[in-house]
Amino acid sequence: MSQTNSGKDSQASEAKKAISLPISRVRLIMKSSPDVSSINQDALFLTTKATELFVQHLALTSFNNRSQTEANTLNYSDLAKTAEESDTFHFLTDILPKKILAQDYLKTLEQMQDEDSDF
Repeated sequence: MSQTNSGKDSQASEAKKAISLPISRVRLIMKSSPDVSSINQDALFLTTKATELFVQHLALTSFNNRSQTEANTLNYSDLAKTAEESDTFHFLTDILPKKILAQDYLKTLEQMQDEDSDF
């Protein structure tokens, strides 16, 4: 019986080494939801690993689709471009909007106000 427990303990410690995100932070984010009262350790681990894989996939996709201006560099604009152009990551467009200059935003705002005043 002790061999089984030690086997499970070693598997658990190896599994924790296999993730990079801090589990305590993921737990804190999960507990911030009013719908969550308690969190199973397995669910916490799987959520952490899934989050890590999602971020890795987003970064890799963005890196492969980046503008080739800088070698081996991933910028915010690359992430925003991926969110805007990819169907998979389109739900992130509100979180990762393309950056625009203030003067461009003001011009767009003026155009929208002019259109509203025409009606």
